[in-house]
Amino acid sequence: MMWNDGIGYGMSWGGWVLMVLAMVAFWTLVIFGVMALFRNIRTNPNPTYVANDTNTRSADTILDERFARGEIDVDEYRIRRDHLRAAQEH
Repeated sequence: MMWNDGIGYGMSWGGWVLMVLAMVAFWTLVIFGVMALFRNIRTNPNPTYVANDTNTRSADTILDERFARGEIDVDEYRIRRDHLRAAQEH
């Protein structure tokens, strides 16, 4: 008695080996893909946020630091500080 009209019974050994190898390759790719996804999430829990020191410092603090390092002189410091305070009021 043949089930399914004999489909699959007439396949040669080469066909069966190719089918098994293709299935193993598919599941290997799926497993490695899932592992890579979880590894990326674990090592970088918040990929959209870039840890940058300037994100957490205020403009006043940055201006003060630039003045302290000597990057800007007193006149430029006062002008920029006044502009920042005016912008913060609006």
